[in-house]
Amino acid sequence: LTSKYLFLYIFLFSFSFVYSQNKLKKDSNAIMNMCGCFEVSFNFSETIKLNNREDYTPSDDYQTAPVYELAIPIKKNKNEISIQHILQVGDENFRSIVKHWRQDWIYQNKDLYLYDKDNNWTYKNLSRSDVKGQWTQKVFQVDDSPRYEGSSSWIHVDGKSFWENETPAPLPRREFSKRKDYNVLIRNNRHEITDYGWFHGQNNEKVDKTNNTEKESLAFEVGYNYYKRVEDEKCKYAKDWWIENEKKWAIVRNIWNEIYSQNKDLSLKSNLDGKRLYEYLLFTNDYNDYSEIKELIISFVDK
Repeated sequence: LTSKYLFLYIFLFSFSFVYSQNKLKKDSNAIMNMCGCFEVSFNFSETIKLNNREDYTPSDDYQTAPVYELAIPIKKNKNEISIQHILQVGDENFRSIVKHWRQDWIYQNKDLYLYDKDNNWTYKNLSRSDVKGQWTQKVFQVDDSPRYEGSSSWIHVDGKSFWENETPAPLPRREFSKRKDYNVLIRNNRHEITDYGWFHGQNNEKVDKTNNTEKESLAFEVGYNYYKRVEDEKCKYAKDWWIENEKKWAIVRNIWNEIYSQNKDLSLKSNLDGKRLYEYLLFTNDYNDYSEIKELIISFVDK
């Protein structure tokens, strides 16, 4: 009898191990399918007003013409994938390169920086059971400062592969300078791998947050961002730009990682002498080596 139970235990353990390894491989493949050269369009529309403010004006619909975006893997191992996005705007007569957002995916990650409000992030340590089988998506600003993070499981069912999560975030760039009536965007993100590339769907809530117990919901919005895979050659200029600049941005990431690894709440200044951090790093050539960049970044850290 004992040997039967032992055999059953070994069988179940082996089955669970094989299943988890197969699932991990499917997850990793789905994330890597978000890499490549894509034609991208960004579309947002405010759908439902949730407040009674007479002076409230809904946001106009936001739609962009298709542009090319390179999503290049800059780190990949069994439990971690980092993808840098680079926008390529313009035509043959004039092209502009924009270092865009970065997304890091970490398997069974326990350390989260959750956005509070007003450029403050709260560090949260999760238990192992909280994140079992899950992937954290960490999204960063163009200067690699924090944006938002969330942990959920990739789902592979009925021929679909998708990841969904709800988490608080700062205002998007399309609204940051226009709206002062709300200070937190509760983002409900869906990343789904498709036959044309991948889809980033959003169902967001605009919230005016006073503290942890007092907040007012102003409106809902939906977002439909389509990433349609195209030939790699169409992103040639974005790739050339990254090859020329990747060493500098590796330094920037390493400095931010030193800050994040302290595992404590983080507060950032919005600007220094009238300039935002990305303006110093992207629009000047004054900060290139480790010591210069670290001094600059630390000057934006309030605590």
